[in-house]
Amino acid sequence: MRTRGVVEGLLSREVGDDVARGGVVQPEPRVRAHPSVLGVLMRHLGWNWRLGSRHGRQRTPNRLLVAGAFVLASLLPGALVPGPASGAQPADDPVRFTVALLNEVDSFNPFLGIEVESYEMWALTYDYLVDFSVEDVSVEPSLATEWTTSDDGLTWEFTIRDDVTWSDGEQLTADDIAFTYNRVLGKGPESATWSSWLAGVTEVTAPDATTVVMKLKRPNSVLPMVPIPIVPEHVWEDVSGDEMKSYANEPTGGQPVVGSGPFRLVEGTAGGSTYRFEANPEYWKGAPHIDEVAFRVFKSEDPAVQALLKGEVDYVEGISALQVKALQGRDGILAQNADTPGFDEISFNAGSVDLETGESIGDPSPAVLDPAFRYAIGLAIDRQQLVDQVYQGAGRPGSTIVPPGYETFHWEPPAEELAYNPERAAELLDEAGYTVGDDGLRTLPDGSPIGPLRLFARSDSTTSTDVMTYFQEWLADLDIDAEVTTVESSKLTDIILAGDFDAFEWGWYVDADPTSMLSYMTCDQRGNWSDSWYCDEEYDALFEQQGSELDDEARADQIRRMQEILFRDAPYLVTAFNTTGQAVRSDRFACLQNQPSETGLWLFQQGTHTYRSIRPAAESGDCDGAVQGTESSDAADSDGVGTGFLVGAGVLVVLAVAGGAVVMVRRRAMSGDRE
Repeated sequence: MRTRGVVEGLLSREVGDDVARGGVVQPEPRVRAHPSVLGVLMRHLGWNWRLGSRHGRQRTPNRLLVAGAFVLASLLPGALVPGPASGAQPADDPVRFTVALLNEVDSFNPFLGIEVESYEMWALTYDYLVDFSVEDVSVEPSLATEWTTSDDGLTWEFTIRDDVTWSDGEQLTADDIAFTYNRVLGKGPESATWSSWLAGVTEVTAPDATTVVMKLKRPNSVLPMVPIPIVPEHVWEDVSGDEMKSYANEPTGGQPVVGSGPFRLVEGTAGGSTYRFEANPEYWKGAPHIDEVAFRVFKSEDPAVQALLKGEVDYVEGISALQVKALQGRDGILAQNADTPGFDEISFNAGSVDLETGESIGDPSPAVLDPAFRYAIGLAIDRQQLVDQVYQGAGRPGSTIVPPGYETFHWEPPAEELAYNPERAAELLDEAGYTVGDDGLRTLPDGSPIGPLRLFARSDSTTSTDVMTYFQEWLADLDIDAEVTTVESSKLTDIILAGDFDAFEWGWYVDADPTSMLSYMTCDQRGNWSDSWYCDEEYDALFEQQGSELDDEARADQIRRMQEILFRDAPYLVTAFNTTGQAVRSDRFACLQNQPSETGLWLFQQGTHTYRSIRPAAESGDCDGAVQGTESSDAADSDGVGTGFLVGAGVLVVLAVAGGAVVMVRRRAMSGDRE
């Protein structure tokens, strides 16, 4: 990231203190006075809790009380089912750290997977050209120990370590890196996921075992950051382009997947419910302090929290703010709302087409194809209400696809264009020809019916279903008929690719250098990573310009203009900048590290910091001298929202001249070549 900004406003007072704190979870219990579980629940009964009611005037208290009773039953001490919560594992058993997931891995193949869980598995299995600091997420050496670039930015040379081996004993060399990158530069499925990071690169060579050289036709503004997992050439060279589309990369014949990372995948299949990794004792950064990492998939957060309380799992993320509050203060558990560089959005179908013929597919309503219609609808979205009611206060109202923590790149729309103003929305619809017909419903400019619009929510996310229920009612207030259908995330991906929708709800994580997120809105990504089918020539031209722009301020201006175009064309209505709830059995494990600061993530980081530092609580010592953090369970503010990510992002702004950036982690997307 090339910026020279500083943290401004309220955050500027917090940077010095928050960054100075370390991010290591210590073994001793963190117990302090917290509101009782009952008190927390009663305060939330007045809210439209995610699992309960929807809109204020359609509150369903009976359902909410049932859901609330479940949380009470799961969290009150008397209901805690005995288990290995505080006892150490038998001495002869492997030390296993068990993580609860709320979604399956969709592929262990780093060229096919699209879910964040898959990215986590790749990070355990493979190394990368560069790594990302746990303190501030700046770029630091990994397989590449150093790098240089020519004055014109058209040649990059990387020096590669000579002491790294694959888990099958073969040496990892520069040839493996060149092989991986050249697969991405091809036209196969490998390019869909990773090609934006190698924009402008024409050739990658390995003149010797410890040197990688990149030749470019135009400068690449994000280098040296290339967050592509490096795969072993001697394993993958036999996988053809056609075979790549279905290559599982899973353990076979009792043999683990060949990688160079800190752990080896020894058990598990994509879409399955359990995955097991064994530590790599020969890992070049040092052997992990635990023997195994296991992942268990749960269908919702409630059974995952129950498993944490019973000691069946050691870590859970993606839990609600209500459950975080209820877990805070419990002996042996640390819980917090971790700040994430993410946003949620309502996405419209901006033009699904057959990419070969150009013919429309999916039959979207002509209304959602019109930027004027989409923009007007944005004024009828009460983002603050969504944060208060659906997100339980654990989030911030959304605006654009680059979060405000990345202040050098972020463009903030005028306040009046973000404010909840259904009257103005109705006026704009009238002006655009979407007037109310004799039946009381708005029509298309030609007088035909608009809908009903097909709205989709994810059945595995109560946030998604609640947001779309609100959205349906806000559309009804504008005299627009709509129907909400809930489907599993995997099914929604298929629906999006087929264009069989008018709008849906989902979300993204965004890297500090927003190249990837920006790329997903380009015309070229339709049918691949684009989920809105959006296409605009001016936007595409600006994307190409910023990708090779070496003047920091000029590039920032281009990126801000791109956000303005998206905001006015409104393929996305960004609803919220989100957080994620996480909790860990601190009586069993210690030395988890936050990234980038006190309220950052413990897992699902940029790198494998926690997996390599975590160890049994009884053996933690001083966590190898890592800077000790403050009480993580108290890091969130009074609304249950931490400030660590935004502060950390501000520090990234300061450090960006050195090329620091954070890898994008995708909550979801699609692959045009997936079968």
